Amino acid sequence: MPDFPAQKTDDEWRKLLTPEQYQVLRQHATERAGSCALNTEKRAGTFYCAGCGQELFTNDTKFNSGTGWPSFFAPKAGSIGTTTDRSHGMTRTEVHCAQCGGHLGHVFPDGPPPTGQRYCINGVALNFVPKG
Repeated sequence: MPDFPAQKTDDEWRKLLTPEQYQVLRQHATERAGSCALNTEKRAGTFYCAGCGQELFTNDTKFNSGTGWPSFFAPKAGSIGTTTDRSHGMTRTEVHCAQCGGHLGHVFPDGPPPTGQRYCINGVALNFVPKG
């Protein structure tokens, strides 16, 4: 894995994260669709990486994709990176936190305007802070 500004040992990640967060952020797992309350979060606010606290998305870029995972049409500039994911017999674009490298989800070219992108993100990989 490439170097990221927020580096931790595997033991440090295990102590910092819940078991489910660890599986998603560090082991590239996927939470069960519809299992996270952040999927229906509608308040104004900001979504941060649960691993390192980096600001990733704001609620004004969130939309209901009907997939069962929080979906956004744009991240905060410079907050994420992408890699090619060829697991499960398909090719997808994986999205990870640019600060800690934590796996967030995938991005697909079937989102709404203005970007046409759907960042399909594991809710357990996010922390939400309401505005105000």
